[in-house]
Amino acid sequence: MRVSVIGTGYVGLVTGACLAAVGHDVVAMDDNPAKIAVLRQGGLPIYEPHLAELVAQTTRAGRLRFTTDVTEAAQDAAVSFICVNTPPRPDGDADLRYVELATRRLAEHATGDLLLVEKSTVPVQTGQWIQKTLALYAKRPGCTFDVASNPEFTREGMAVEDFLHPDRLVLGVANPRAEALLRELYAPIVEGRFACPVHPDCRVDRAVPVLVTDLASAELIKHAANSFLALKITFANAVADVCEAAGADILEVVKGVGLDKRIGRAFLNAGLGFGGSCFPKDLRAFVKIAERTGYDFTLLKEVTRLNAARQAQVVEKLRRALWILEGKRIGLLGLAFKPHTDDIREAPALALAQRLLAEGATVQGYDPQAGAKAHEAVPALTVCPDPYTAAQGAEALVLCTEWPEFATLDFARLKAGMVRPLLLDGRNALDRDALTALGFEVLGIGRGRPPVPPARTP
Repeated sequence: MRVSVIGTGYVGLVTGACLAAVGHDVVAMDDNPAKIAVLRQGGLPIYEPHLAELVAQTTRAGRLRFTTDVTEAAQDAAVSFICVNTPPRPDGDADLRYVELATRRLAEHATGDLLLVEKSTVPVQTGQWIQKTLALYAKRPGCTFDVASNPEFTREGMAVEDFLHPDRLVLGVANPRAEALLRELYAPIVEGRFACPVHPDCRVDRAVPVLVTDLASAELIKHAANSFLALKITFANAVADVCEAAGADILEVVKGVGLDKRIGRAFLNAGLGFGGSCFPKDLRAFVKIAERTGYDFTLLKEVTRLNAARQAQVVEKLRRALWILEGKRIGLLGLAFKPHTDDIREAPALALAQRLLAEGATVQGYDPQAGAKAHEAVPALTVCPDPYTAAQGAEALVLCTEWPEFATLDFARLKAGMVRPLLLDGRNALDRDALTALGFEVLGIGRGRPPVPPARTP
């Protein structure tokens, strides 16, 4: 099937590469000539596991092409995915100018019947505006336009695997014709009829659930899902605060809670709070969506407020441990908002760095992928080439992002370079007992009273 993808950010690039990988002919279009030049030369503007290999394979096979020309993208396309940015406006509402622009241009340049699919996260009833825009700007007589909502549920760091092995597909459609086209498009994935580039020996042993809904319901599903996950994280953080005050251990508490099959263990990890391009933005947008219906979503407003306070609480933990923050050197392990990505949008580590810098501390940090982007966003942050340099001369070290490699560091070497072996595990991801045995002072999130390190020998 001939498919076009408008926008080559995280969503668009993964969508285009994965659809090409299962056999479709994909043209990915973006207005940014520098980004397209990088992609044509075999580079990637983002880091995402398996994506570079997938793009290279599909471009070599001629099934994935990149362009800045909307005419080339629209020509002969049966399906076009809108994967453009929907940034938050100052009031929290989603800015849909790029969605409107992409819709108008596709209407003007389509050469035949076209199914236009919302892949970007958009407010409910956006589909109605897209339909109106298509009717206003269509240039070629006889073209039929359909609109569908197909929200993405891919996790950064797991996006390729999530796209090719989804736990569900949501198809918001207005008529059987649009549903049939999307079912045909996704048939290789739903039925497991493709060579998996992530797990070459994998065998799909279950059909992917496909939920067919109306447009409005599909649009709401994505906001509702992300908001609920953010709510679970915030609940775990609130319980962690109670655990800390009561001398309980959040890891044991959420283990017991998560064994309840009605709840589950996922997204009950206490820490520095959530970040990234989705949860904070989608929460604010859902609040605005609710406002337009007349509902005051105070629950989500409180989730946003509580999450924003997490970094201040970590600063206070450091203040209690170090007394004076001004002039102290503090190291950060992990700068991306989560592991396996270089995305720093609303990263808790950078929010923490800015707070510490404002207190007069010197901040240095390391991340396996996000160092350059972090320094560009916070120039006063010293980005180090490795975790040991990030710990050098530090009076405290904070684990901000739970990259797997941090669990296997040479902690004795790390400790030897520090002025004071104080480690604040902001993700409860490290072996507290082992670190304590090495002589670290270990602080966690909701871990009760920290263990006492062995006395130092003179």
